[in-house]
Amino acid sequence: MTATTAERETAPSGHPQRWLILGVICLAQLTVLLDNTVLSVAIPSLTRELDASTADIQWMINAYSLVQSGLLLTAGNAADRYGRKKMLAAGLVLFGIGSLAAGLAQSSGQLIAARAGMGIGGALLMTTILAVVVQVFDETERVKAIALWSTVSSLGFAAGPLLGGVMLDHFWWGAIFLINIPVVVIGLLAVVALVPESKNPQGDRPDLLGAVLSTIGMTAVVYAIISGPEHGWTSTRVVASASLGVLVLGVFVLWELRIPYPMLDMHFFRNKRFVGAVAGAILVAFGMTGSLFLLTQHLQFVLGYGALDAGLRTAPLALTVVVLNLTGVGARLLMKLGTPVTIALGMGLVSGGLAAVAVLGGGGYSGMLLGLVVMGAGVALSMPAMANAIMSAIPPEKAGVGAGINGTLAEFGNGLGVAVLGAVLGSRFAALVPTAVGAASLPAALAAADGADEKARISDAFASGLETSQLVGAAAVLAGGLLAALLLRRAERAAAPGSPTVPGAGDAPEQRSGTAA
Repeated sequence: MTATTAERETAPSGHPQRWLILGVICLAQLTVLLDNTVLSVAIPSLTRELDASTADIQWMINAYSLVQSGLLLTAGNAADRYGRKKMLAAGLVLFGIGSLAAGLAQSSGQLIAARAGMGIGGALLMTTILAVVVQVFDETERVKAIALWSTVSSLGFAAGPLLGGVMLDHFWWGAIFLINIPVVVIGLLAVVALVPESKNPQGDRPDLLGAVLSTIGMTAVVYAIISGPEHGWTSTRVVASASLGVLVLGVFVLWELRIPYPMLDMHFFRNKRFVGAVAGAILVAFGMTGSLFLLTQHLQFVLGYGALDAGLRTAPLALTVVVLNLTGVGARLLMKLGTPVTIALGMGLVSGGLAAVAVLGGGGYSGMLLGLVVMGAGVALSMPAMANAIMSAIPPEKAGVGAGINGTLAEFGNGLGVAVLGAVLGSRFAALVPTAVGAASLPAALAAADGADEKARISDAFASGLETSQLVGAAAVLAGGLLAALLLRRAERAAAPGSPTVPGAGDAPEQRSGTAA
């Protein structure tokens, strides 16, 4: 205990450039996150200039997230074992090479392969960045640092379509990838010069079979989630992929329970704080990503905005997150209210914002604006609190694995949000417009409509489907927030002085204080 306390007391003075380090790695993270969404606005250009089919476009978008989500746990484990600075630098290099290849691609196949390569670099970056934050900040500043990290995550997600639209207005489609190169070079130089090396001092043996099983399992599950809305949830492709993923992940769990040096210590899941944060992380990603997926359709198909205008009008959500976290409001509330109350309040606001968009957004953008601001406030409170809860429940020497878990949950929640809320929208729309064409998509239904009255009926049906799906999302987020808060409250009571702790679950007193802020 004495040695650990001494390390924490010297961490700030030992790393006087920690805020500069945070700025550098957040810049790299912003580039990675932008590539999750920036490609969506380039679809018309890619279809025209690369003669890309619909399937090609889907793989261009999904190859990146599919590879990244499948490798997050493995990347986090590698960072802990071989050094977080090394893996951060390697991630930047791979991401830069992939960006260069994507910008210069001459065919759909080349671009898909380049995007997959970028996904490998993105997995390394997403895990090592949060792990480095945990290492260079002590517990007194970690909450604020994670809040700023979370701000960049929200900003990157929301700013992708906006940046893509601006770039495509002035340059050819490859520029959206080549702009990453100077950022990668600056980031790499700064990482080499500033970021201290850290890794697990125990030197656990590599769990190669665990790495293979987790990669295959997560990739198969995420692929099923991505493919479900297009091919149908009962299609052979989706059922087979989901079944394979669940089966392989089950084998992965059994393997991790049996070996002495597991890649993912399953005892973490005995920690109620960890389980509560896990539940909340999935649900907030579910609500945020699913709602933005619906919002862009609402703005374009119902309110009639173009792609760039629609991106601009989602900006208040990200701006609210940025303002609240940059001013330290989220961190101060977390310190004052504690983790359970902060998460319940934050996810309650996300839920309320979604409901406001559903109820008030149909009449115009002014009603939607209120919901976006309320959602942004909720995200600003809940995301840093849950990330801090996850990282605080895991020993510092496993910080890379903790970041991998956090990233995997976010990817899972993202895919689940789009899939589930998209399915609710599709089923409601199909019920109100019971034709084969109408059930396919709004543009197809409008193109096949006879007369203005039928087009108006179809548009109203789509708006009704959006409202229903947004309300379902609001209910799910609220339920998830209350569940996460309840589990975290019980964990704090169980961790009170004199209560037994679970060995290996990250519940040592040194770890508890960061979450019980």
